[in-house]
Amino acid sequence: MAITFSASLKTKTPSKKKLKLWLIAIALSEKKKIKNLAYNFCSDEELLQINQQFLKHNTYTDIITFDYCENGFIAGEIYISINRVKENAEKLNLTQEEELLRVIAHGLLHLCGYKDKTPEHIKKMRSAENQAIKLFENI
Repeated sequence: MAITFSASLKTKTPSKKKLKLWLIAIALSEKKKIKNLAYNFCSDEELLQINQQFLKHNTYTDIITFDYCENGFIAGEIYISINRVKENAEKLNLTQEEELLRVIAHGLLHLCGYKDKTPEHIKKMRSAENQAIKLFENI
């Protein structure tokens, strides 16, 4: 099992050890196991370029998840815009860490099968994100 973090932009994150334990706990709560998971923290412009190149969307976003899951194991690459996380945290009156944790969990939850295209899916995703954040508090 490999969980990696990289950043093209300087960002403050909780300890990588705690994040890894947390991500494993989220996966286990969903009855999944992580095989290979890569988190990439980047700028708005970098994520926009990825969005345009791979998804053909010309919009800013906070996260893009590439799903490489197979045989019941979680595998994927997750790109998170630190600029969007900061801006969303301000809009939602949250700390940057709270919003970053939500987005980190969001990516893993997509790999666990959660969707967020319909109001019903969004409600389930938000509930799962909230449960994940509670898990973090207990690690």
